[in-house]
Amino acid sequence: MTGKIREIAFDTETTGLDPSQGERIIEMGGVELINHIPTGRTFHTRINPGRPVSEATIRITGITDADLKDSPPFEHPDVVDAFLSFVGDATLVAHNAAFDRGFLNAELARCGRAPVPESRWIDTVAMARKRFPGAPANLDALCKRFDISLESRAFHGALLDSQLLASVYLELLGGRARAFSFEGANGLENGAVRPPARQRPQPLSRAVLAEELAAHERLIGKLGPNAIWKLID
Repeated sequence: MTGKIREIAFDTETTGLDPSQGERIIEMGGVELINHIPTGRTFHTRINPGRPVSEATIRITGITDADLKDSPPFEHPDVVDAFLSFVGDATLVAHNAAFDRGFLNAELARCGRAPVPESRWIDTVAMARKRFPGAPANLDALCKRFDISLESRAFHGALLDSQLLASVYLELLGGRARAFSFEGANGLENGAVRPPARQRPQPLSRAVLAEELAAHERLIGKLGPNAIWKLID
């Protein structure tokens, strides 16, 4: 048996676009996947960034400074420790992973914590562009392509977007077709040999009636001497 694959579909919302300019994370969401299937375990928190949220962010997320004033800062154990405990050593799956990785690692650096290396990230934008060259690769477009409902998405939100991303990621991996894998069917482990099928002790009796056989012979007789049925013994 192969070991289980644990991944976290991950998303952030931020005050702006560039962590090197002091922009901060205001919300994080994560969805646990085991062997590419959501387990139901999630992570979600809002974060007080210690700076104003941009007007562009408010338009996209609906999150205002007032919404965050009572939230803990990233360095609070309820945020950083809880998040790192939830993630563990899992791979992080993100849409435009460089963006989320840059913000997350900037926040971790402020806390004196080790960064999450690039080798532990999967970028679904890169996956989508490879599979659908030239097509839009944003999350909304992929949800529409894969018939994933956006009905509840009035604003961008870290947890909802993580849930949508988990569904998109599954589709990019092969989607519903993965359910038709026969690996391990009937309790057989990888590499096991299926026993040969049992043979019938007596062959089945012919189910064709005599009058049906006679009608078939009369039809063949009308097809001429070169009919393929007459050439087969």
